[in-house]
Formats: sequence, structure tokens, C-alpha cells
Amino acid sequence: MSATPRRRTTTVSIGGVAVGSDHPIVVQSMTNTDTADAAATIEQVAALAQSGSELVRVTVNTDAAARAVPEIVEGLDRVGVSVPIIGDFHYNGHLLLTRHPECARALAKYRINPGNVGGKRQDEHFRTIIEVALTNDKPVRIGVNWGSLDQNLLTSMMDANAASAEPADARDVMMAAMVESAMQSAAFAESVGMAHDRIILSAKVSGVQDLVDVYRALAGRGDYPLHLGLTEAGMGAKGIVASAAGLAILLQEGLGDTIRVSLTPEPGGDRSEEVRVAQQILQSLGLRSFTPQVTSCPGCGRTTSTYFQQLALDIQGHLRERMPVWRSEYPGVEELKVAVMGCVVNGPGESKHADIGISLPGTFEDPKAPVFVDGQLRVTLKGDRIVNEFLEILDDYVQNRYGNGVVKAAQAVRAS
Repeated sequence: MSATPRRRTTTVSIGGVAVGSDHPIVVQSMTNTDTADAAATIEQVAALAQSGSELVRVTVNTDAAARAVPEIVEGLDRVGVSVPIIGDFHYNGHLLLTRHPECARALAKYRINPGNVGGKRQDEHFRTIIEVALTNDKPVRIGVNWGSLDQNLLTSMMDANAASAEPADARDVMMAAMVESAMQSAAFAESVGMAHDRIILSAKVSGVQDLVDVYRALAGRGDYPLHLGLTEAGMGAKGIVASAAGLAILLQEGLGDTIRVSLTPEPGGDRSEEVRVAQQILQSLGLRSFTPQVTSCPGCGRTTSTYFQQLALDIQGHLRERMPVWRSEYPGVEELKVAVMGCVVNGPGESKHADIGISLPGTFEDPKAPVFVDGQLRVTLKGDRIVNEFLEILDDYVQNRYGNGVVKAAQAVRAS
């Protein structure tokens, strides 16, 4: 069964990255550094981009942060990182963007939360942000969040619901209010002059079923590209599983044009983990390919040795280490499939289904490991160098399968 065809949307260009149904689903992330610390933010943005984030958002909440944005963009350019930088604005975005025109010019997009714009002068301040975006030819994301929903709109809709003959559940009214907030804000932005194809919408919640319901409703109200993701997804397995569960349902239904997995990192943890999780969700659904995939068995009583587990770990690390170079030298290598199996039950068969696979001996089995390449037995490895020999075969396979065109083209250039 394949995914439902993508919902048709406009295309929004964000610093040269196209977001919309005619283009691949874009992975993005957000820094957690103090944006005013330009050096730390540059370092983290570079790491996120290196891990595959195609858009990176930074908090712009103070004058110091706004002043740092041009320095951050220039610093990234100096180290060869060209990822577009998005400014995340709440409460005082109208002030910061007008006080710091260099910041407004340097950013590739502005994120606006309509529930946090301006209080009693909401329309005026929202208009100011849109006018700055128009002056600098920047797109916007109108990002509604149920933790900061426009209280005037919510109260009005709750009151109308309470007065109706058959009141709906309060949860359903809140979901409807989120959709209405996004659509009203988009209509207002267009009335000020923002082009229809310069707007992305999002409606962030922290529950999986709420996420599915609100985006289904939002998708039915227009053709704006949608930014998907749970807000405050959580830490570790909880955040990963919840994000995968919610995003997979929507993506399988053809909804979503850019995604972010909002994981809470452990203290000092790797922020890039959220990028890898987002990529893996898309790759597991067959929507994009980012890195070679390793199929490995979970182990059972036939595999009491940890040898195959260590080999799977070594291969994963080897692929991750090589990918920055392989990605540029060997186009298509991200679609490579590798199998690391622990015994003879499924090992040979699973290895044959992969591009390259190894079936290790299980407990009490003969100490030999057949290697299959393109479905055919290539060699049977024995002894203490099984890991190193398999990695050598893997490297040769990548070069021979994906490198020939690149190598021949380079040789032709040198010969000329």
C-alpha cells in the first residue's frame, strides 16, 4: 500500500528552499542556544545543517538577539553553510523587526504566532510584521499553538457554542478555533498585501490525536503548504514515538510539506537527534531517502552472542561517518540497503533482499558468515576480521555501484 497522493498546495520559496506539494517534504529544526550568542548559534546551526536540516529557526526575542541575526547569517556564510535562517517571533516581533532592519533583511522567513501578537492592538502589530515582510520580500509562517491560542477568538467561539442548541465538545471547539485563527490571520495578511504563495500555516498541539484532527481540518480549508509537528513532543522514546505516530498518519494521507520533530534533548544532548528522527520518519514511509538503511534482527535465543549487535552498530557508525563525503561523491547512495542478520533462520533470505548483506553465525552454528551482494552469494567470511572485511566489501560496493559515473566524469574533465 502506498501513501495517498500529496494534497495540492502552492509553493513557497524560503531562501531558495521550495516548500509545497510539487517538491520533496522539507526537514527543519530549531536552535536552543541564546541567539544573542552568535558564536554558539552559528556552531549549532552548522551542526543541524550538517545533519541534514534544510531550514533552521532561531528565537528572536530581544534586541540583542535581533542584532546578532545578521552576524549569524554572515558567519554561516563564511564557513560555507547556506541553510536559510527563520526568525521565531512572539509578543514583540513588530518592534524588533522595525528597530532592526538588518535582522529583517537577513532572515529567510518570519514565524508569527497570531495568539501572541500585540494584545489589544493585535491587528495593528500583526499588520506591521506583514508590512516588514513585504518590504523585504520575505514569506511568513502563521503558526497557531494551542498553548497560546487567541483568547478573544476562543472565548467568542466557546460562547457561541454554549448558546447553540446542540453544543459541541469543548475540545472540538478549541480545534476549530485553532483552524479559524490560522485562516483568519492568513486572510488578513493577504488583505495587507501578502501574496497567497508566501504563506505557510501550522497548528501545533502536543497530543497525537489532536494533531491528526486539527491538521485534517486545516488541510480542508485551503491550499497553503502545511508545517507539521507536535509541539513539546517530549524527551527520548516518548517524544520520538509520539512524533512518529502523529506525523506518519498525516504524511500517509498526503498532508504536510515541511516537518519538525520537537524533541526535548537531555542536558548537553545532541540537538541534531531531532533532524535524524524527522529524516527517518520520511525514509521509513518511503517519501524521501537520506542515508543508507541497515536492516538488523533483534536477536533471540539463537543469537546469544552480541557479535551481530556490535557489527550492526559498527556499520551504522561507518555509514554515518562516511555519508558527508559519500553524499557528494556517490549520488544515490542514500538509497543503499544493508542487512546485518544474526543467524541462519532469516539471515540469508533477508541478506538477499538487501543490496548487500551479511548473515552471521548464530549460537552453535558453523563459525562462518556468508555475504550477499545484489542477491547473490559473493563470499563467505571466517576468522577474526569479519567486521573489517565486510566494511571493505561495503566500501568497494558503494564505489563500484554509485561512483562510476562520477569517477568517469571527473576523469573526462581532467583529460580535457
